[in-house]
Amino acid sequence: MSIWEILVVAVGLSMDAAAVSLAAGAGNRARGARATFRLSFHFGLFQFLMPVAGWFVGAGLARYVQSVGYWIAFGLLLVVGGRMIHAALSDEDGRTATDPSRGATLIVLSVATSLDAFAVGLTLAMLGTGVWYASIVIGVVTASLSCVAVIAGRRVGRRFGPRMEAVGGLAIVAVGVKILVQNLR
Repeated sequence: MSIWEILVVAVGLSMDAAAVSLAAGAGNRARGARATFRLSFHFGLFQFLMPVAGWFVGAGLARYVQSVGYWIAFGLLLVVGGRMIHAALSDEDGRTATDPSRGATLIVLSVATSLDAFAVGLTLAMLGTGVWYASIVIGVVTASLSCVAVIAGRRVGRRFGPRMEAVGGLAIVAVGVKILVQNLR
């Protein structure tokens, strides 16, 4: 794969993580530089690790993982997005809900947004292509775009108020639905 092909794949893979980052920033749940770093770092790390894991698993298990991976991603994103919507609609004073850049929520989001990168790793293995360079580029691009998305989300959230969290939750659910629809074809 050429660097341009890898960059196109990296940007495509990072869109789910960027959408979640945008929602986290807009909902004012990921506050401060540390939260931005945690989201960006973990999304980039998981986007780096999943193609490597997929490459090592190889083609033997590809059909099993591909047949259920999108259902897992859909379910995880539905739960997280649903919780954000519920928190936005029921939390009048705002700010008692959890920070998506911490704990189990961060891990769930990181896994859910990087499952498609696992399939890319399987594909690279089937093509006989090396995985390390592509995985590094994918991880760096994802971390960078996630960072920019959190910051942009904060600006949008400040401008349009705390109800942006409900919109962010809907965006996360929409990402899950998109993953499901693309794979049910």
